[in-house]
Amino acid sequence: MSIRLYIGNLPKEVMERQELQEVFAEEGDSVITKLITDRKTGKCRGFGFVTVKNDEQADQIIEKYNGYQFKESPLKIEKALPRSKNKSDLEKTEDESKPANKSSGKIKKSRREKDKGASKTTSSTPSGNDAVQPDPRWADALAELKQRLAATTNS
Repeated sequence: MSIRLYIGNLPKEVMERQELQEVFAEEGDSVITKLITDRKTGKCRGFGFVTVKNDEQADQIIEKYNGYQFKESPLKIEKALPRSKNKSDLEKTEDESKPANKSSGKIKKSRREKDKGASKTTSSTPSGNDAVQPDPRWADALAELKQRLAATTNS
């Protein structure tokens, strides 16, 4: 089974995959490199991957090349984490790691909610209940909906 290694701290300049391949040339032809580049500029994004045949070879490469000077930058090499299929998988794992008691964790709002001003404010009335006031931009539409709802429940 092949093992994928993360190669970090690569210089952020235009470079070819062969330059990175030359670093690992003495490990044999079984080592395959992949350089991650920016689509627009063609410059390296600062990381890449090396695929090797087995776990022993991966450990040898990590031990030998971690900290290796490549174009005046010490390489950071470690075993790559498995890539998640999509963003929702990542969100599910983050949600599972959060505490069940929501009052102990902070509730973050998405950037869209912040930009649109959709935050809800608590009532300033001294009635003691924590009623939530609607966004003033939608107050008329909400009042109309409440009237329709009341009319349908009365009929």
